[in-house]
Amino acid sequence: MPKMKTNRSAAKRFKMTGTGKLKRNKAYKSHILTKKSRKTKRNLRKPAITDKTNEKNMKKILPYLK
Repeated sequence: MPKMKTNRSAAKRFKMTGTGKLKRNKAYKSHILTKKSRKTKRNLRKPAITDKTNEKNMKKILPYLK
């Protein structure tokens, strides 16, 4: 049986928390920042937990994520 392949783009974007949830960074932080408020930009820095509906698919493409 060959080894399963990890989706490399997903591996760079997701980390596993201690309780087994997937942590991700928020979008909309890379450009057009002048029209965004200081509060919005500050909140975009904080990581978020992946939604329950996507978690099953993410764990499938990241088989070796610990």
